[in-house]
Amino acid sequence: MNFKDSRLYSIIYMKCPRCHEGDFFVSKPYDLKNAGNIHENCSCCDLKYSKEPGFYYGAMYVSYGLSVALFVAMWGSFNIFFSNIHVGIQIASVIIATIVLAPYFYALSKIIWINLFVKYDRINQSKGTD
Repeated sequence: MNFKDSRLYSIIYMKCPRCHEGDFFVSKPYDLKNAGNIHENCSCCDLKYSKEPGFYYGAMYVSYGLSVALFVAMWGSFNIFFSNIHVGIQIASVIIATIVLAPYFYALSKIIWINLFVKYDRINQSKGTD
């Protein structure tokens, strides 16, 4: 199994979870006008990205987990490596990082969520490219 066959490839490169070829999002996470907008179907394997209305509500839990992980990592790093920094600066740093990373976490949570339900299928990788 190589890296391209893993779910991590789909998540990192934000590609279709089934074929790992087509783009999942309409644009990049920091294009705020189209942030989080996904294509209807994969351009390569024709996978329908929206399984049902409200499918991506579960991505809120993933986003929450990512934000908590960011908070714990930053708070731990401050207290281990920079223990003399004032608590107010630590809190402000965590808040700023959370705001700056919010569009990326929003996109990341959606691609992680769909990867929980759709497996990579090497056979469908070439479907629709004829």
